[in-house]
Amino acid sequence: MGRQEAQARDAAGTGDSGAADAAHGAPPGQRPGEPRKRRRWSATTLRAREAVAGLTLVSPTLLIVLLVVVLPFIWTVVMSFQRLRLIDLQNVFDITLTLQNFRTVLGSPDLWEMTRTTLIYSIGGTLLSVGAGLLTALALRQRFPGRMIVRAFVLVPYVIPVVSAALVWRTLLNPQFGPVNVFGTDVLGWDEPIGFLSERYHRVELLGVGMDVPIALLTVIVFEAWKTFPLAFLFILARLQGLPRDLEEAARVDGATPLQRFRYVVLPQLSGVIALLVLLRFIWTFQNFNDVYLLTGGSAGTEVVAVQVYNYLISRNDVGGAAALGLLMSIVLVTAFAFYYRYGVLKQEAEV
Repeated sequence: MGRQEAQARDAAGTGDSGAADAAHGAPPGQRPGEPRKRRRWSATTLRAREAVAGLTLVSPTLLIVLLVVVLPFIWTVVMSFQRLRLIDLQNVFDITLTLQNFRTVLGSPDLWEMTRTTLIYSIGGTLLSVGAGLLTALALRQRFPGRMIVRAFVLVPYVIPVVSAALVWRTLLNPQFGPVNVFGTDVLGWDEPIGFLSERYHRVELLGVGMDVPIALLTVIVFEAWKTFPLAFLFILARLQGLPRDLEEAARVDGATPLQRFRYVVLPQLSGVIALLVLLRFIWTFQNFNDVYLLTGGSAGTEVVAVQVYNYLISRNDVGGAAALGLLMSIVLVTAFAFYYRYGVLKQEAEV
């Protein structure tokens, strides 16, 4: 009996100690505070290890971005504040800062005309490209025989090398032997061939009203849209494939017309991807050089800012002026991105 009472008292004492430890947040049998410190130290160590591991995994990407993007941009900024010719590139680190490049660029009589042309080209090409991609995605959304083959052919303009595509267009639109002008003069009754890539303005009579159309600029805009609309098609089609069909079925049952279903059901769900496409296409078109240079060489009212940067660098051998003009282009593109971030990303996050 005496031994049993002692064991009972020991058990009661242990229970009281465990209850006290539990009251202090410690497991039974351990001092209050000791396990908590140990767990906190272990959690801190684990987070530190995860941070080091994450930094180790990301460091190759950061190094590539630093070498390929950041350092060339910094070098461009430095060159834009120096009077550099191609022959002076060996002395590029002999830095003498000046604002003369910006005075030359901003004081050019053709700058604002080029800026206007670039904006028209960028906005027109962006809207036409995204609009054509949207219409094509909607048309090829439904199932029909041969749909996969048609979708594959839609991607052809995007995968063709731009040099080959430009050569084909120059041949088709040639005013002397191009099939388009031959068909226009022989079948459509044009009075004379049209220089699609060589005429700045072409007189057009419509319902007795004459107007001068910037034919060369419109042609390069159409070429840009034709070359790039498959990318918008892919983006929008991928989003369309993920839309729930229940909402459209409910709208159809309620008597909504196809236009109403598109406007109130489909389009709101495509707004995010369309906004992203507009931003990306504007950035890429604004700095596009290949298409314009290969088609017109920047003549006939198609001289965009990117072509002028090339002329500064190659024709004038003015590295500093080309860098200054390129830096001004970067400012415009950063402004466009900031506008998208302010009224697109932040607004969407606020609504969520």
